[in-house]
Amino acid sequence: MPGAGAVGAGELNPAAAVAELTGLTPTGVHPLADHVFEVDTEDGDLVVAKYDPRQGAVDAEVAGLLWLAEPGAVAIPDVRAHDDRWLVMEQIEPSAPSTVAAEELGRRLADLHAAGAPTFGASTGPEQAWIGLAPMRCVPSPEWAHWYVADRIEPYLRNAADRQLIDRDGVSTIETLCGRIDVPHEPPARLHGDLWSGNVVWARQAWLIDPAAHGGHRETDLAMLALFGCPHLDRVIAAYDEHRPLADGWQARTPLHQLFPLLVHTVLFGSGYARQAVAAAQAALRA
Repeated sequence: MPGAGAVGAGELNPAAAVAELTGLTPTGVHPLADHVFEVDTEDGDLVVAKYDPRQGAVDAEVAGLLWLAEPGAVAIPDVRAHDDRWLVMEQIEPSAPSTVAAEELGRRLADLHAAGAPTFGASTGPEQAWIGLAPMRCVPSPEWAHWYVADRIEPYLRNAADRQLIDRDGVSTIETLCGRIDVPHEPPARLHGDLWSGNVVWARQAWLIDPAAHGGHRETDLAMLALFGCPHLDRVIAAYDEHRPLADGWQARTPLHQLFPLLVHTVLFGSGYARQAVAAAQAALRA
């Protein structure tokens, strides 16, 4: 539990949290995002302090970061300390994306995926995890298509339909796709799980942050990178495919894998994303 100094009088105190959890002496605090702070320390170090009061959210993120920190794979910030509300981790100083870093990201991401997972849906964190601000269930399953429909499509589709964010025709289109999913068999990959470009920090190499890590299909991470844009994406994908070749037809399956994050965004941000989700389902049906 955070001590009294970490949260008081309705205000966050990242300096107190860093001091309490790490023993370091903070000398300055700089907001980076909502509830995320860069903290300078007396010894010249920089850390990031992130506050999240949702039950199990910090535990899930820490478990994901540690699981993804596979030797020789993609770069992940070191976890310095945490409790049930605060996470303190290594700060990465960003710089401009480069083609060299993009190609290295492709190869290292391929190696991360190849490190594998026990089953689809598997996670080293709590069963009830999160993707961004949305809850995400992490329950093992032996088969990808059934799991993808049951745990990655249907919960968010039902939520969106119940709130009238998506119309009946849209629901019917997505349900039709769910009954026709057919992808080449691959073993469970170790996924970042929320791999949009905002969770890639570019420095001398690319670092990944804010995971929703679980076992899944490796094409899902690549589809999410493509969905919201990524610097030098063509070089990332080319290096990945050269290092660990993708199955034939992977490009045509991209909309299928994008359906999950689009439905999550529909639930979180509204019906504009529902139209994109239905369009993705239609494209997947045509593939």
